[in-house]
Amino acid sequence: MLPLAILAGGLAKRLRPLTESLPKALIPVRGEPFIGHQLRLVRARGVKRVVLCVGYLGEMIRAFVGDGRAFGLEVEYSWDGGQPLGTAGAVRAALPLLGEAFFLMYGDSYLPCDYRAAERAFRKAGKQGLLTVFRNDGQWDASNVEFREGRIVAYSKRQNPNMRHIDYGLEVFGRAAFADLAEPPCDLTAVYRSLLERDQLAALEVGERFYEIGSFEGIRALEERLARGG
Repeated sequence: MLPLAILAGGLAKRLRPLTESLPKALIPVRGEPFIGHQLRLVRARGVKRVVLCVGYLGEMIRAFVGDGRAFGLEVEYSWDGGQPLGTAGAVRAALPLLGEAFFLMYGDSYLPCDYRAAERAFRKAGKQGLLTVFRNDGQWDASNVEFREGRIVAYSKRQNPNMRHIDYGLEVFGRAAFADLAEPPCDLTAVYRSLLERDQLAALEVGERFYEIGSFEGIRALEERLARGG
């Protein structure tokens, strides 16, 4: 299975003061740092190698995760360095550790979907990138994807009435998707739009909702899910 890059270098301003001295990945969820739950989930879905893209308080994350053996994984680290790289810049910095193709997700996401299906869809499509999408109808967050007949028609934070889906959070990329980035900091949204304009962005619709710890409401929802044995 493809390696997985996890973007875990953000400042998590919405969760302050909790994140003034603690990286978001280590926020307690049911008595354990969130990243422990996240890593066990991706291992259960078949992932074996993880590259953590870290910056803010990243040493604390490394102290907890280590080399990943405690979670049945091989874990390596890619560091932002002295300047913020942005989400796309952080991925580009990690490319030497990721190879020709890889999964990507955010460090605050808990995504109980079929990762093998996403990899199969990416390879079948033969494009530089793939987004998983979920029919959200504005329920869990603002819908940002217009998706019709298996294709992404539009991707934007500017909503329109035809946007019923949302970017679920698990992406698959070939390294060529990051070949022409602007100077850092640069954002993944620009990569998505560029791929879409060049007909290089495939999509896979998933049926189970996403969870995230980017807000206190999200933390509560995930704790409820984990309490049910998820």
